[in-house]
Amino acid sequence: MRTGVLLPVFQDDAGPALAAAAAAERAGVDGAFCYDHVWPIGQPHRPALAPFPVLAAVAASTRRLVVGPLVARVGLVPDEVLLSELATLAAVAPGRVIAGLGTGDRMSAGENEAYGLAFPPAAARRASLRACASAAAGWGLPVWIGDGSPATRRIAGAMGVALNLWDAPLATVADEAGRAEVTWAGPAPENLAGMVADLARAGATWAVFAGPLDVAALAAAGRRCAPEAGGGRRR
Repeated sequence: MRTGVLLPVFQDDAGPALAAAAAAERAGVDGAFCYDHVWPIGQPHRPALAPFPVLAAVAASTRRLVVGPLVARVGLVPDEVLLSELATLAAVAPGRVIAGLGTGDRMSAGENEAYGLAFPPAAARRASLRACASAAAGWGLPVWIGDGSPATRRIAGAMGVALNLWDAPLATVADEAGRAEVTWAGPAPENLAGMVADLARAGATWAVFAGPLDVAALAAAGRRCAPEAGGGRRR
């Protein structure tokens, strides 16, 4: 089981995110990820750092951490710009980038609207998602598609890429893991080690947690669960 942390980017200072990434690497956590939001959902008065500059800084200041957006939403920038951002990050950190991609939903639509950005119908967003995921996979990047609907899940299955489930029940993880690779992300629970073990048994290949959390305990839990993670599809 590989483990990751979501960096604290809902602020106007990158220092805490870089410090969290450094602590995660020292502890033996496998990856560091960033949200892609203009503001925290439902809190337009709060700041948010853009993910790709933070991820590039993390990649340049660490040696081992895998980095990626969780997830980069199509429609915030043109598809070509999103792909350029991913390609640039991959050039900064060869072999250490995961292309986390998603369509966004009604909860995030206000971020587009506030800046005069179109929020196309779901079918159009899924078409962009498929195109961007196909390009990133063609470059050899591991791709995680953020779960949003049965149609989005079908895209991940048809492409043979990972489905990232946000705070999904263990039964859902086990069900989806029977069809394709599944990664999981969500808030850190009180029993962190138990949750990592449960996710490993359910078939998830990654467990990514939002803080605050004990990164040393997270890394240790991941190592203990490595044999249970099914051996394979480690990314």
